[in-house]
Amino acid sequence: MAKTAFDTDALITQFETATAAGSAKLRQAVGDATLQALQGRELSLKNIRAVLGSVTQAANTGLAKNMKPAVDVDSLLDQVVAGMDDALLKAVDANRAALEQLAAQGADMREKHLKKALADLEKFEDTMIATIQKSAGGAGDQMAAAWGTVLDKLNAGGTMSGAKASSTVEQFAQQVQTAMRDSRAASLRAATALAESYTAMVSGVLIGMSDAMRQAAPAKKAKK
Repeated sequence: MAKTAFDTDALITQFETATAAGSAKLRQAVGDATLQALQGRELSLKNIRAVLGSVTQAANTGLAKNMKPAVDVDSLLDQVVAGMDDALLKAVDANRAALEQLAAQGADMREKHLKKALADLEKFEDTMIATIQKSAGGAGDQMAAAWGTVLDKLNAGGTMSGAKASSTVEQFAQQVQTAMRDSRAASLRAATALAESYTAMVSGVLIGMSDAMRQAAPAKKAKK
C-alpha cells in the first residue's frame, strides 16, 4: 500500500531532534506509529514488512540529520527497534485472541489457512530483522554501521514479539488438540469459514484492543 497510515514527516522530525533523555518518548512514538499503520490494513506479513520498512526509512532520514557527537545513535536505534517490537507484541496478542476463538470452535490445524496463519506468526521476528537489514543496506555508512550494532543484538537475543509468537503457536497447538476431541462437524465448518478470513479477523481484534486502551486511558487519569 502506498499510504503509511501515520504522519511520516512528524516521525522524521522526532528522529531529527531525538536525544538520549527523550529516548522513552521516541520509543513510544515509534510504537504508536507502527501500531497505527498496522491497524490501517490487513495484518499480513507483506503489510507488516511494508510498515516496518516505512518506519525504518523514517529513522534513516531523520537520524542521518542528527549525527552529532553528543547523540548516541546506536542507543536511539535501540529505541526504534523496541518501539516496533512493542507494536508487534500487540499484533501477536491479536493473533492469539483470534486463534483462541478458532480453537474454541474446534479448528483443525491441518486446515491450510490455519497452517499458514501459524507459520506466518512464527515469521514475525524474521520479518522484522530482514526489514532492518534491508534498511541498513540502503543507508549511508554511518547509519549502516549503527544498524549493524542493533542487528548483532537482535540476532543474539531475539525480540519479545518473536518469543511471544513462538509460545502462542505452541499454546494454540495444545488448545486445538483438546478442542478437537470434543468438536462436532458443524463447529469445524464454522471454524474453517473463520479461518478463511483469518488476517482480517486479527486486524479487527487489533483495532478493538487499541480502542479499549484509548477508552481506559481517561479513566486512569481521573483517579489521580
